[in-house]
Amino acid sequence: MSAFRIFACAICVAVATLIGIGRASAEDGHELWLRYRPVADAATAAYRQSASELVVTDNSPTIAVTQAELVKGLSAMLGKPLPVVSAVTQDGAIMLAVTGKAKVISDLRLPVAGLGNEGFVIRSATWQNHKVTVIAGNTDVGVLYGAFRYLRQIQTAQSTANLNISDKPRVQIRVLNHWDVLGRGSANSAGQSIWDWPKLPAWKDPLYTDYARANASIGINAVVPNQINADPVMLSPMYLRKLAALADVLRPYGIKMYLSVQVTSPMTVGGLKTADPLDPAVKKWWADKVSEIYTYIPDFGGLLVKADSEGEPGPQSYQRTQADGANVLADALKPHGGILFWRAFVYSNDPKWDRVKQAYDTFKPLDGKFRDNVIVQVKNGPLDFQPREPFSPLFGATPKTNIGMEVEVVKEYLGGATHLFYLGAYWEEVLQADTYAKGKGSTVASVIDGSVFKNKLTGFAGVANIGTDRDWCGSTFNQANWYSFGRLTWDPHASARAIAEDWAAMTFTPDKAFVGPVVDMMMASREADVDFMMPLGLHHQFATGHHYGPEPWGNTAGREDWNPVNYNRADKDGIGYDRTTATGTNYAGQYKPQVAAVFNDLKRIDDKDLLWFHHVSWDYKTKAGLPVWDDLVRHYDRGVGEVVAMEKIWAEMKPYVDTDRFAKTTVFLQMQEKEAKWWRDSSIAYFQSVSGRPLPEGIAPPEHSLDWYKELNTSLKVPVYPF
Repeated sequence: MSAFRIFACAICVAVATLIGIGRASAEDGHELWLRYRPVADAATAAYRQSASELVVTDNSPTIAVTQAELVKGLSAMLGKPLPVVSAVTQDGAIMLAVTGKAKVISDLRLPVAGLGNEGFVIRSATWQNHKVTVIAGNTDVGVLYGAFRYLRQIQTAQSTANLNISDKPRVQIRVLNHWDVLGRGSANSAGQSIWDWPKLPAWKDPLYTDYARANASIGINAVVPNQINADPVMLSPMYLRKLAALADVLRPYGIKMYLSVQVTSPMTVGGLKTADPLDPAVKKWWADKVSEIYTYIPDFGGLLVKADSEGEPGPQSYQRTQADGANVLADALKPHGGILFWRAFVYSNDPKWDRVKQAYDTFKPLDGKFRDNVIVQVKNGPLDFQPREPFSPLFGATPKTNIGMEVEVVKEYLGGATHLFYLGAYWEEVLQADTYAKGKGSTVASVIDGSVFKNKLTGFAGVANIGTDRDWCGSTFNQANWYSFGRLTWDPHASARAIAEDWAAMTFTPDKAFVGPVVDMMMASREADVDFMMPLGLHHQFATGHHYGPEPWGNTAGREDWNPVNYNRADKDGIGYDRTTATGTNYAGQYKPQVAAVFNDLKRIDDKDLLWFHHVSWDYKTKAGLPVWDDLVRHYDRGVGEVVAMEKIWAEMKPYVDTDRFAKTTVFLQMQEKEAKWWRDSSIAYFQSVSGRPLPEGIAPPEHSLDWYKELNTSLKVPVYPF
């Protein structure tokens, strides 16, 4: 069935539901957290009293989509059509108010002055002798965000009486990076890319509107639709017209279009003989090309660049710095108000150089040399989105440079679509880590929201996990990662648990008997994967190339920097990567002294970071009081048990969940258990072969031999479920 027919069917069913005939559409997860279902009968009357009519006096495209969302959501949840009027006629009116266009803001003295262009106020008040709820902002986009916040209030079974909510984003540019290739290429375990480039600009798939609604509901305001290893054709007039059509769909939802480009574009697109950023012809080419882009998309957001990384070219090819490369593009964007995201993911393939040090070593000396419209985009950890990494030392190291965080919403290393792994808990750990950049309390969250160094430009980027699967993300619980990413970009200090509670209530049911156990399961899921994959600070033990299954024995051919043995350093005497200042690579020394002192000291370091920073003997006693060999094995085994516990919790949730989504999650948890055993058994088999140690008491031997697991991995050329 085509995307259009699917969308049309969904609309027909929704309309039938609103007028009282037919039944709700199939629960395939397509509605995400914007799943507007009738509220409990006991609460209906109270909600209806505060939502009797919708007062709209503006006619901008953004107010139009705001009106449509409120009518759709409130009519469905409250079981009656919501009339739209131009003036208050009765108690319970909901008023949409934009500064300078609505008298109610000044009459009620609503505190909108400090909310910027995206903040909002939701206030219960009396106006013109009627009880009203005002959703106000300085712009129509702020009102849109306020409307979604109001709908969330009902979806999560909270009162809409006596509201006094004021909120604004703490990060300015909140961007999803779609690392998709042209031609409906891979969308990271969630089907193909949602961008149907061959049919644009003529056909704007209705899927794009639903995508924009979902992003706006969680505060995402920027999109990069193409892969970081950018295809030069994206800069052609043909594709700029396609991008412009897509931008037209996103614009009413407050979302700006960005574009990934390559440093070599002046050569591959412009026909120049060089891409040297200091060459006058190169500077002119970029200025002309950026100006051309703005003729197609007047509110174009800016560019994203990956350079000198994974074989991609960059300014180092011309003996120029990363700042030299970034500034030529930033200068081209500046007259148009554009922003440049320049990734800090740079490294060489020399196995003698500790890869995790390279971003800091490259960018720290350049602090203050980037233009003020550049955001250096730094991964949450120094390696590559591992199940656990210490925060990147670049956070807090460059007070004169705008630093933004990059995370992977797609679970490239974390079980893809099938594993239940709530990334909100992972990101919260990083965001709350203290950099000590300006003393205690200088958390990573405070660095990226600009409050530590008073940055005027802030950004937070995520690698999207969205594709053409009906549930968008490959599984229902993967949707929680898209949702939590948006909420944390809006407020990096927010609670991952509170976000998960909202998601569970909106996606399934606000019944506390469901939300409590499911959120407990979500919050525990991250540690489960760490335990059965890479406990005690182990990292990058994945099969070389496709990053799916375990391969701690490594692959000595090809990319030495990806060789898992290069990271576990296991031998008959011990295990772990010595990155200490005294005896190792001195990666620990890249952190502020208060942080480095902990990482360097075996007595102070947390067990979760132990093998990231230290090579220790197999007999070394961890904080748990066990030899590291015993503790390592018990973590692997505990990880499997944690997945089994999640299966049991989910089984008890059957009365609260529709048949289809319950069944799919059940099967995926069963797959996760088998893969957890695969990780546990193959890792134990390998490390036992290296160490020669007997298994701790009570631990069953691996199901298969080490050779069996090696042969299995040899057969897996691409990520594929092997059981």
